[in-house]
Amino acid sequence: MRRRSLLRLGAAALAAPALATAVPGTAAAAPRLRIRGADLSSLAKSEALGGIYRRADGRRDDAVRILAGAGVNWGRLKVWVDPADGYHTRPHILRTARRLHAAGMRLLVDFHYSDTWADPGKQYKPAAWEDLHGTALEQAVRDHTADVLGALRAQGTPAAMVQIGNEINGGMLWPDGSTDDWPRLAALLTAGAEAARAASPGIRIALHLAEGGRNEATRWWFDNAVAHGVPFDVIALSFYGYWHGTLADLQANLNDVSARYGKDVVVAETAYPFRLDSRDSLENIIDLPSELVPGYPATPEGQSAWLRDIAAVVAAVPDRRGLGLFYWEPTWTAVPGNGWDPADPASGNGWENQALFDYDNRALPALRVLGRG
Repeated sequence: MRRRSLLRLGAAALAAPALATAVPGTAAAAPRLRIRGADLSSLAKSEALGGIYRRADGRRDDAVRILAGAGVNWGRLKVWVDPADGYHTRPHILRTARRLHAAGMRLLVDFHYSDTWADPGKQYKPAAWEDLHGTALEQAVRDHTADVLGALRAQGTPAAMVQIGNEINGGMLWPDGSTDDWPRLAALLTAGAEAARAASPGIRIALHLAEGGRNEATRWWFDNAVAHGVPFDVIALSFYGYWHGTLADLQANLNDVSARYGKDVVVAETAYPFRLDSRDSLENIIDLPSELVPGYPATPEGQSAWLRDIAAVVAAVPDRRGLGLFYWEPTWTAVPGNGWDPADPASGNGWENQALFDYDNRALPALRVLGRG
């Protein structure tokens, strides 16, 4: 995800997008999505710091159980190498994977290949890999990927899908894996994909861009990936309507690239606010009426409508190549200490108004929409 105002950083890098509008006539005919997912990466830390979750009627319950009961059937978990707060590493992935498996949910593992957030504006090497280049860096990617996925398989909770990198529009592991050097980037991506398949046979390989509504950029990137022999099974795209174009743009892009490359597609990240004010001291990523998508107010109803309409877009991809979507961080509520900066417990959370739990910790109506898919 592009964290425009976790510190109001990246504003210059985020060009003002076209605002989204609904695609008429799609919602009623949409079949149920195969992936009705949620990125639950922040959940373990939230719970450790006292975060609680309630059903819509106010009854307190386990967050994974609440989501699964609503029909959410996949979880997505990010992996960092050596983060400052110790979260998003193999031990936490293993523990959360057991919970997802017990709830009947499948798992997508999202490798950032970094110690912190990796997104289009930053793809920092882990500190331990800073001096690695060439085949040594490829081996580090192989070892790290195999370590996490092999451990998941060994405990009986294998990942069903894996992302080799997160929002890698400009590549990963900069400067080595920049798109300025496609042969080097392709070697790193291939190393991760091959390690994933060896460690967890049958896993599906996804390559993930933040280009949901941008067809030309998506085609340029995947044309290069194909030309350089990068193995992949799924095209994964982030799509936030306040940044990445219109729903019609998303529909056109998904339809085109699924046919062009003969691959399934998934919206790996989306979200929408149910209110604009903040519950903690940090301003929210989206906190102004002018930032909203026309037709979708920052209300529980507007949030629900957004999820309904984006699900319909994915379901309408021809030949059933639209697998589904993941809601980004629905459980990242405003819990002191669980802020955006892993090195700063006082950093605050700019996301709580886009969670799927309200400021009283109750599940919002959009959760049911996500689960119905």
